[in-house]
Amino acid sequence: MTKMIMHGCNGRMGRAIVELTLSDPDIEVVAGVDAYGENNYDFPVFDSLDKCDVQADVVVDFSNASAVEGLLKACSEKKLPVVLCTTGLSDEQLELMKNTSRDIAVLKSANMSVGINTLLKVLSEISPMLAAAGFDIEIVEKHHNQKLDSPSGTALALADSINDSLEEKYDYVYDRSTRREKRPKKEIGISAVRGGTIVGDHDVIFAGTDEVITLSHRAYSRTVFGKGAIEAAKFLSGKGSGMYDMSDVIK
Repeated sequence: MTKMIMHGCNGRMGRAIVELTLSDPDIEVVAGVDAYGENNYDFPVFDSLDKCDVQADVVVDFSNASAVEGLLKACSEKKLPVVLCTTGLSDEQLELMKNTSRDIAVLKSANMSVGINTLLKVLSEISPMLAAAGFDIEIVEKHHNQKLDSPSGTALALADSINDSLEEKYDYVYDRSTRREKRPKKEIGISAVRGGTIVGDHDVIFAGTDEVITLSHRAYSRTVFGKGAIEAAKFLSGKGSGMYDMSDVIK
């Protein structure tokens, strides 16, 4: 059985993941970490990972970008693999993550759902053909009104999957309000909607002459992300140092 530490255990996703593990015989949450220290669980909760003295196989992180540096440092010191699910990381934090992966296994994904990661694969296959045929590419993402980062990490991952498959790279455009010109061909527009309790909607739009192809993913609950994070934790337990992503888990 995989023994897991839930980093950010009192957040929305942290609580959802803990609940999901209760019905999974192959994984157990043995400790939690949360800055607020509140404990409504049967396992101990610490306000930082470096204070946690419970033995575990892996850490799953759904916390806040401000906690990532401390998390990575503690995981490196304890030689604990980490599933890093927090979004909105800076370039410096991403570089720290890569450096940390030289010492421990790090799995980073902008989105933990199987559906989104399948969509990433599909986009890498079809985008070169549609771009060559002259289709314009737009991404529209929608999330709840409490989400801090914009655009979402998932929207950027979708754009990267498209761009990495193209011979000529496209520019990302987040705001067209300051310009008055026709749409350049080699750009990917990324638009963000924030409102209500939307868990996560992503539409990738390929707009051609007289036809439009839209690939969509709708998350109706946080459960889809939690299930993916749990599978990632079980996969990463015992793995050697290096960078991993969800494509390694679902292949």
